[in-house]
Amino acid sequence: MTEPVIALSTQDELRHFVRIALCEQDALDLERTPFYETPIVRGGAQWGTVFHVEGPRMLRTSAIWSEPDDRIVFYNSTGQRVRVVKLSESLAAR
Repeated sequence: MTEPVIALSTQDELRHFVRIALCEQDALDLERTPFYETPIVRGGAQWGTVFHVEGPRMLRTSAIWSEPDDRIVFYNSTGQRVRVVKLSESLAAR
């Protein structure tokens, strides 16, 4: 199966896309669901970002953006990979 490819040119577009995707995954209210992001640092440089939302009953879904791979991997609340999206162009970590 091939990964879908999307174009995101800024960190804000990446953040918005991931937030919507995580909320839709579990039918969560976009405005009321807490959204968090944490940079991933390797060798003193930012390598990517971990995003997650927290819903009712300790529900927590996440996504990881990997700059070297130019892709976003989505996980469900049990930690299983559910979706992978490839970026059409490199989005440098800031």
